[in-house]
Amino acid sequence: MAELFIGLMSGTSLDGVDGVLADFANERMTVLAHASAAFPAALRTELLALNTTGHDELHRAALAANGLVTVYAAVVRSLLADTGLSVDSISAIGAHGQTVRHRPGEFDGIGYTLQLDNPALLAEWSGIDVVADFRRRDVAAGGQGAPLVPAFHRAVFGRADLTVAVLNLGGIANLSVLPAADTDAPVLGFDCGPGNALMDHWCHACTGRPFDEGGRWAASGHVLPDLLARLRAEPFLAKPPPKSTGRDLFHPKWLQTMLADTLYAPADVQATLTEFTASVCADHLRRYGIDSRELVVCGGGALNNHLMDRLAALLPGVEVVSSADRGLPPQQVEAAAFAWLARATLRREPGNLASATGARGERVLGAIYPA
Repeated sequence: MAELFIGLMSGTSLDGVDGVLADFANERMTVLAHASAAFPAALRTELLALNTTGHDELHRAALAANGLVTVYAAVVRSLLADTGLSVDSISAIGAHGQTVRHRPGEFDGIGYTLQLDNPALLAEWSGIDVVADFRRRDVAAGGQGAPLVPAFHRAVFGRADLTVAVLNLGGIANLSVLPAADTDAPVLGFDCGPGNALMDHWCHACTGRPFDEGGRWAASGHVLPDLLARLRAEPFLAKPPPKSTGRDLFHPKWLQTMLADTLYAPADVQATLTEFTASVCADHLRRYGIDSRELVVCGGGALNNHLMDRLAALLPGVEVVSSADRGLPPQQVEAAAFAWLARATLRREPGNLASATGARGERVLGAIYPA
């Protein structure tokens, strides 16, 4: 019997929403449809602005959440139209929301994480139960609230015979290390540092394009050793897991500080930012996933050929592949993860891995908004 869930993800890249409609019949996941929608320019600008302190934030955040749900609802309609399925056939929507602050553990040892969303409105408009607010339960239990995808990565990409690592290259890069299933080693998961966020910002600022398609612009430049050294001196990179980060740290002003008012050829900066992302991810894999024989890459960065080539060059002995080569296209992975997490919530099953987030234990995540 079909067991249908929709997953919606809008990540730190701020490029829009990806959604999947997945069937979990017989404990196996099959993606039946994928749809995506770009953010309107004004909404993207506002979501980016809300990552930092500004005027009348509460009002602006509430309106931005409604705007986000408008895009979510359009993706849900596309998924239903593409499959011909009815609203009544969908068990729930897993809607991640848009992270605008992520500060776990910083205040009185608890901190907070904040995702803009209006799941009640999405339930009202879609006629489908919505599961949202996945991260705060983990933070309440002393965890980072991120990454939440390692349990899903283990279910989809884990192997019985070897250690596999999964690298999600969204705006921020996060790594899951999945030991061979026949060992007792724990699954690890943590944020490495920036993924596409700095590269996309620089590309847009210099060329007007939203991202460096295929990494061709970066490939035309030369890595600047002095700039790369400054970037790699960021203290977060040396912290041990569990750890997580976001645009709270890796934002345009941080990059401007690193550039130190020095005039560089723009393509050389892009090449250096690409090398920064690749080298930081490779460093973390060597440090915490030394037994990994395969690196499965997902997220928008998996479509950056130059970045993928640099990862392969920095990781000899590790097979670097796109998640598409393992059955799930890169831009579907995180949306599918939140369909999986919504299902876990309805079944009252834990969605986090304490070994990844640092929480005091496994917890049922999310809040349910009935249609």
